[in-house]
Amino acid sequence: MGILEAHNVKVLGSGLQVLVLSHSFGTDQSVWKYLVPYLLEDYRVILYDSMGAGSTNPDYFDFERYSTIDGFAYDLLAILDELEVKSCIFIGHSVLSMAGAIASVSRPDLFSKLVFICGTPRPLNDKDYHGGFEQADLDQMLKGMRSNVEAWCQGFAPMVVGGDMDSALLQEISRTLFNMRPDIGLSLTQVKFQCDTRHILPLVKVPCHILQSAKNMVPVEVSEYMHQHLGGPSVVEIMSSKGHLPHLSSPDIVIPVILRHINLDITK
Repeated sequence: MGILEAHNVKVLGSGLQVLVLSHSFGTDQSVWKYLVPYLLEDYRVILYDSMGAGSTNPDYFDFERYSTIDGFAYDLLAILDELEVKSCIFIGHSVLSMAGAIASVSRPDLFSKLVFICGTPRPLNDKDYHGGFEQADLDQMLKGMRSNVEAWCQGFAPMVVGGDMDSALLQEISRTLFNMRPDIGLSLTQVKFQCDTRHILPLVKVPCHILQSAKNMVPVEVSEYMHQHLGGPSVVEIMSSKGHLPHLSSPDIVIPVILRHINLDITK
């Protein structure tokens, strides 16, 4: 199977400027459903599913390849090369926004700008760094996944969306979590929370737009940390949205912000 088919790649719209949308762990490309209609008239939009998402074939998941964020960066580059993309704006969410950062270091020619939505280079706390989670939190989470995946999904989904148990958004995220094969979900959770891509930030020379929810499982301090450590021009905007998936939970707030940053030139 070719890489485009394996990642369920869709190319929509007809504009000259290419936008590539990259979802994070526990979701799939459907998280962009509210944003995409606003892009189709002016942009060529590339959507894809990260390997391991419930919408991808689990037989293609390589546990060694996807033991770090690098594997997802390689996939991104392979998709862009297969589509013969010469330049694009990358819009990424959460930990996997760092796949765009890593890809831009090896191929800066491919990226005119990176837009991070609730992005983070490291979810775990460290000395002089507040990522939002302690190692004990992760250990407890993994223990829960090993013993009862369904119960873990029911507990993890509200933390992600910041909503109540009856919300349609919560049900949607629970669906994408349940769709992952349990062993893959466990592996991706370990990768997500144990990753540390802080060393990459100074190497990123492409302009970065850091968009963060005011209330979110990723602390706002992470945005400022990235802003201070990125090697190229960057800008931070704290949105009045809440939850880790603001493009789904608060599209009326987030979509205008994304559209503005797509067109904003911070290099001037």
